Amino acid sequence: MNRTDSLPTVPTAASPGTEPAPASVPLETRTGRDPRWARPALLGLLVVTALLYLWGLGASGWANAFYSAAVQAGSQSWTAFFYGSSDAANSITVDKTPASLWLMALSVRIFGLSGWSILVPQALLGVASVGVLYATVRRWYGPAAGLLAGAVLALTPVATLMFRFNNPDALLVFLLVAAAYATVRAVETASTRWIALTGVLVGFGFLTKMLQAFLVIPVFAGVYLLAAPTGLGRRIRRLLLAGLAVVVSAGWWVAIVELVPASARPYIGGSQNNSILELTLGYNGLGRITGDEVGSVGGGGRPGGGGGGPFSGQTGLLRMFDTEVGGQISWLLPAALILLVAGLWLAGRAPRTDRTRAGLLLWGGWLLVTGLIFSFMSGIFHAYYTVALAPAVGALVGIGTTLLWRARSAAVRWRRLAATLALAGTLAVTAWWSWHLLGRTPDWHPWLRPTVLALGLTTAVLLAVSAVIKEFGSGNGVQDDANSLVNSEARATAGHRTGFAGRVVRWVAPVVSVAGIAVALAGPAAYAMQTAATPHSGAIPSAGPAGAGGFGGPGGPGGRMPGNGQFPGGPPGGTGQFPGFPGGPNGTGRDGGANAGGFPGFPGGGQAPGAPGGTGQDGTTPGGIPGQGGFPGQDGGTGQEGRGQRGGGMGGLLDAREPSAEMTALLTADADDYTWVAATVGSNNASGYQLATGRPVMPIGGFNGSDPSPTLAQFQRYVADGRIHYFLGGGGFRANGGSNASAEIAAWVAENFTATTVDGVTVYDLSSGKQG
Repeated sequence: MNRTDSLPTVPTAASPGTEPAPASVPLETRTGRDPRWARPALLGLLVVTALLYLWGLGASGWANAFYSAAVQAGSQSWTAFFYGSSDAANSITVDKTPASLWLMALSVRIFGLSGWSILVPQALLGVASVGVLYATVRRWYGPAAGLLAGAVLALTPVATLMFRFNNPDALLVFLLVAAAYATVRAVETASTRWIALTGVLVGFGFLTKMLQAFLVIPVFAGVYLLAAPTGLGRRIRRLLLAGLAVVVSAGWWVAIVELVPASARPYIGGSQNNSILELTLGYNGLGRITGDEVGSVGGGGRPGGGGGGPFSGQTGLLRMFDTEVGGQISWLLPAALILLVAGLWLAGRAPRTDRTRAGLLLWGGWLLVTGLIFSFMSGIFHAYYTVALAPAVGALVGIGTTLLWRARSAAVRWRRLAATLALAGTLAVTAWWSWHLLGRTPDWHPWLRPTVLALGLTTAVLLAVSAVIKEFGSGNGVQDDANSLVNSEARATAGHRTGFAGRVVRWVAPVVSVAGIAVALAGPAAYAMQTAATPHSGAIPSAGPAGAGGFGGPGGPGGRMPGNGQFPGGPPGGTGQFPGFPGGPNGTGRDGGANAGGFPGFPGGGQAPGAPGGTGQDGTTPGGIPGQGGFPGQDGGTGQEGRGQRGGGMGGLLDAREPSAEMTALLTADADDYTWVAATVGSNNASGYQLATGRPVMPIGGFNGSDPSPTLAQFQRYVADGRIHYFLGGGGFRANGGSNASAEIAAWVAENFTATTVDGVTVYDLSSGKQG
């Protein structure tokens, strides 16, 4: 063994400039025990986080019914559980890998089906994420840094939203934070098992939300390659082992799905060729970057920048700060970037294995790589994706604030002064940015906006003034001395204990700093509490009060759009509720009037294409015909306020219907005689009926109604075999290519079966044999 590989030494952030200790010695031994307040403070943080994430959790009901229906299916069928099927009869899967559904389905199997049993695992993942982030930051930077990091994560509005919601992002964030912890442990001793665990955790992140989990791989690998205390050859070999761990932990499920014959498993939702590899590399992969997502609703950003599609907002460097995204994540984003630069400046020309710099590169790399990809991706992008940035923002704020605070005791006067002024400047910028964000919701607690600005600027000025007084105003005799750090610190400490400057430093600076942290967290905390107090549903939820940004505001689609009601990314103009939504000529607004660039027949007015005599206005068309840019057959839904038929906002595309008791009784009658009690176009349209009845409902065409599942021939065979009882009108839409199978099925049903209306919904009894 090479001698340099046996007991490498690295300096620790807790004791800069001191003799480095062997990296094999546990960090706790080298830095001493935590202060007495650390554990009670951590317990308090976790309790408050749990209350924020768990209180009133059931108010959101099914939340995203698309995933709730899959959770229900997984609780009834182990096959549906494994594949992530939308229905227990396994017609089609959701358009993601299924790991996040597994936890929720197990909870439902234990506690029964309810909104609470679905969402509690998500909330607990949030509490665990805060705890693991604390542990990760604390190892190298101390408990104060860990507590601040955890508090920032807990109070980030989009984190509060997603840890109270059933999208895959909650599990993804937890796995990535755990992978960061494993990376930190691996860097300490060049550990093989810890870096392999990093690979396993990232691999399971892929099974949660596919390629998004891989955005951190170059960052984690780069930090290990740079800072692990062993030879270059060993670092490379261990990284290759970690890469193998990623492939195995992510690839086992993919291999099974690809190897099982298509006839023996459900169709892979979101793909056009029934392939998980196609879904991974296309719709959920490079298509998100380029905008070329066949079968998607949005995407297709304009070359050279600009819009990323109607659901994506504007691409560009400032996307994370714009009106759609800013209120979700950006409250402390400027502070994180400033503190990252300041921390790297403090690290200076440290040794390769320096942990201060390694930690900053880990979290800073996470933030920059993920944030820049989110900013410039031209495919479908939703504001809630930014929850993946929250751990990095929290870590950088905790680490940077702690490093600058410690630097106030540095040996060199200008270094002390610069550190304090950097803290003051960061606080001032944060207060100004909070004031700006709160200005986007001027009618929501209007007193908060000037209060945050005034207190933030005041505390920043007091902090800066205290530093100037400390260094120049007391005559305490503290001088720069190059002889020894210890002597210089001793003289500085002695000076601090006497005179006016000493009293300022001892009392004013700490109080002002605590007040500054409270002011910095006030804006996001207020938004987070409002988010927790508001039920959210639909496919695209957003945090904060109405007008705060995101797509659909509180409650998700089904509510009015924030601001002037335009879809993000659409050109101005038109008189309807949804002006400027691209998709087809001769579009109509809320009253059916002309509105260039809108949707024909959305949701009232205009002939529904493809079904003879059908109109989108009165709901006689059994289902919309994808490819024409409209929502025909929406059963008379208003669309203006997202009501559709009892909550079928966006034509059942983005929210689930809430069927009446009459409809539920119809579907459940003789349910045991059929594989599917009903079929309808679009997964969200189907999910409402399925959750209400507890019986499988076939979502024709998957999420958008644009997947070739089933084909017309397959559907006709199911009907002939007596496996589907009813066909329900409404739902489904396609704007970017994909299959026309759902349109063909809708037209065939309309031509061959008699329509009836139940509670405003067009119903076809496929078992009747009657011809239309």
